[in-house]
Amino acid sequence: MATSIKDVAKEAGVSIATVSRVLNDVDVVNEETKKKVLAAIKKLGYRPNIVARSLKTQKTRTIGIIIPDISNQFYPEIVRGAEDVANIYDYNIMLCNTDLDVEKEMEYLKVLKEKMSDGVLYMSNSLEEDMLNLIKQLQIPMVLVETTNDKEDIPSVTIDNEKAAYDGVTYLINKGNKKIAYIGASGDMANASAVRYKGYKKALEENNLQMDENRTYFGNLKAKDGYEGINKILDKVDVDAIFCSSDEIAMGAINALRDRGIKVPEDVDVMGFDNIYSASIFYPKLTTVAQPIYDMGSVGMRMLIKLINNQKMDNTNYILPHQLIERDSCKNSTRHGTRTV
Repeated sequence: MATSIKDVAKEAGVSIATVSRVLNDVDVVNEETKKKVLAAIKKLGYRPNIVARSLKTQKTRTIGIIIPDISNQFYPEIVRGAEDVANIYDYNIMLCNTDLDVEKEMEYLKVLKEKMSDGVLYMSNSLEEDMLNLIKQLQIPMVLVETTNDKEDIPSVTIDNEKAAYDGVTYLINKGNKKIAYIGASGDMANASAVRYKGYKKALEENNLQMDENRTYFGNLKAKDGYEGINKILDKVDVDAIFCSSDEIAMGAINALRDRGIKVPEDVDVMGFDNIYSASIFYPKLTTVAQPIYDMGSVGMRMLIKLINNQKMDNTNYILPHQLIERDSCKNSTRHGTRTV
């Protein structure tokens, strides 16, 4: 027979109400009594009825994490950082993968609300107006990771994506490159990758380099987008460097160049973005703009837990530093060097 709250109360020599207060972390219980109750819970192996508890407290100690693409190494690392913090504070995780489908994102938000999730850590493929209206309607505690909305009225943790892309393209320009291609999301989309396109354009403009639409390819962040993208670009114009909005894109582009007999970095410099693990073992090892991926998840989760518990946050929109990692996919790189920019 399963252990009940009455058994715990009897073992600890306290009332059922006192055990309930300890389970619900109510401050009125003194420390000595709390220790006795927790010792009894551990001894008897008691597990509270989550459903009954949530009905009383209106909290389930469950947090939803929505990611757009679980196959992309970038997102599991964010989840790892978030989950490590959630475990410290005794929260459970419900992971939702949307496969880059905005409709699935909206459906998962509704499901998490129905399941009484205490909050949502949200990595959106596109924060369009319909999505923002739904978020406002659901009124569920939320922190955005990797991106932010234009009004910045939703707490977020990200990097300065425009500046990061600008720094990456400027690096390529300083290598003497003038025909720099871009492969990534369109600037019209409402996500972090799209903001990088603005940084790409800004770097070209400030260095008096002509913006050529034939050297741009808009798609997703997969290796196949890099492969298809650079092939379509090279069918129209030549390039001396490629700025890619993700490391996966860069890997696909390098494979396409290799199939065409074009050497990296001897003939073309290639820069990635994110610094996923594969970037350090791919051939050639990728020069890339690094995001603090694990930290984005852990900081975002700490923010969300504070939000859930109505605690004051020092900052509601964190911008973490990015770094330029120099490896082997750009000419004359300082081998395995790091620059904080």
